[in-house]
Amino acid sequence: MSTEHPFAQYIRIIGRGPNLSRPLDEEEMYDAAKLIVSGDVEPLQLGAFLCILRMRTEVPGEGAGFVRAVRDTITVPANAPVVDVDWASYSGKKRQLPWYLLSAMLLAQNGITICMQGTEGHTEGRLFSSEALTALGIPLAGSMEEAAEQIRATNFAYLPLRNFVPRLQEIIELKPILGVRSPVNTFARMINPFNAAHEMQTVFHPNYRDIHRDTAELLGQKHMAVFKGEGGEAERRPHKPVVVQYLHDGIKSEEQWPALIEESAFYKDETMDITRLPKIWYGDETDVYGEAAVIGTAAYVLRIMGRASSPEEAVDHARNLWNTRNRAQMFRAA
Repeated sequence: MSTEHPFAQYIRIIGRGPNLSRPLDEEEMYDAAKLIVSGDVEPLQLGAFLCILRMRTEVPGEGAGFVRAVRDTITVPANAPVVDVDWASYSGKKRQLPWYLLSAMLLAQNGITICMQGTEGHTEGRLFSSEALTALGIPLAGSMEEAAEQIRATNFAYLPLRNFVPRLQEIIELKPILGVRSPVNTFARMINPFNAAHEMQTVFHPNYRDIHRDTAELLGQKHMAVFKGEGGEAERRPHKPVVVQYLHDGIKSEEQWPALIEESAFYKDETMDITRLPKIWYGDETDVYGEAAVIGTAAYVLRIMGRASSPEEAVDHARNLWNTRNRAQMFRAA
């Protein structure tokens, strides 16, 4: 008789049918994720595991166990700077340019340190952060060490998932084979490699907001905000009101943010010309929707960092930063 593979027990727990299956608890997922990250599972097992979780929807304990296992594989440089904000970027854009990149640069120029971490290439027809930054001549961090150096120099770094947990990038790239998004997309967003005190999380489907926030609570995250973003990225949809859910020192709350501009200001960008981003920054062009998205997204960060006491005050603060930005130094700290 063949010996059972060590990973089989975890598939059995979640896959025994509607009456006998159950979610993994945090420690079970921690052990399962260690096998996944180390490559000690068979491709058939991995596919079955991911598809079962996808159909059933992940629970917070599973998210926390998975993230803990991944974090155990990451070595933070001894001289790493304090990172204020971890900014997950995993979806890519297809209807609007990545205005959130200008928001991140605006905040970095005003002394807020940001590690943006994410992935690319898993969905055809989308513009990902790494592609946009490369087109703009902004270097990507090749490692945790390079990310730390870039943050020290400019207050900002973009760290591709493939450069600090390559195994997860490999799994995310299975989407064309599996036909659906992997639960790893959900888990990877919460890795927070530099243990930033503030997390920016976004969802495409609103029912995932609670999963992100409850997982963050289990992981002991001090501050986080989660909201429905444009195209699934952490970017304000300025023509829509939005509910932002928070976690602050274990206390959950939420706020309704009103729309910033009229619904009619939204448009589907047919060209997705990345060269427009610097033109908007330098003031060579204007874009009512884009500039509202930049201001609105920066306002989220100011609010979760306690630099504004209300959504309205956060927007006013962000608008002042935008109006007084150093246009000559788009991607440099002041």
